[in-house]
Amino acid sequence: MRATYCPHQLFFWCVVFMDDNEDLRLVSESRQGSRDSFERLLLRYEKPIFNAAYRILRDYEDARDVTQNVFLKAFQNLEHFNAKHRFFSWIYRIALNESINLSKSRRRFDAAEDARIEVRNTPENLLSRKELGEVVQAALMSLEFEHRVVIVLRHFNHRSYQQMGEILEIPEKTVKSRLFTARALLREILSGKGVL
Repeated sequence: MRATYCPHQLFFWCVVFMDDNEDLRLVSESRQGSRDSFERLLLRYEKPIFNAAYRILRDYEDARDVTQNVFLKAFQNLEHFNAKHRFFSWIYRIALNESINLSKSRRRFDAAEDARIEVRNTPENLLSRKELGEVVQAALMSLEFEHRVVIVLRHFNHRSYQQMGEILEIPEKTVKSRLFTARALLREILSGKGVL
């Protein structure tokens, strides 16, 4: 059994235990009509899916909507799940697609989003965890989606390069390159705000 750490929407950490064999068993039982087994999958992955959606969308209600849609789509498409892949990677990909679709429909990732958070560069305020978190979140949201999502996957959801490649459906080499660029862009933004 693997322990994977995922961020709570308020930056607290929770531990979710993911066991691929258990997932496959629960998926198999769910396909046979067991609502109890599907509810166990939901309980196992609800927080990580919500957290990923929240980090991407930066809106609690939108993240809740995405999470509900993800599990509805997962339930409706269980027959299409390929047991050769990890269930978490499959459902996480659904979550990313749902988040992308919602962001496009609401045009939420404008450059103007960054301007909504006022940042005072005094030492006292920057020491405040809440304000520092807001600065980092605003910087993250100002990145293009493809760069933001690799930061979220790697640093907030602690996915390996291989897992990231599976989720994003890109080669590991591309994952590493994209993450390198994303970190550099984030560092530049934070430096410009006086954080680094």
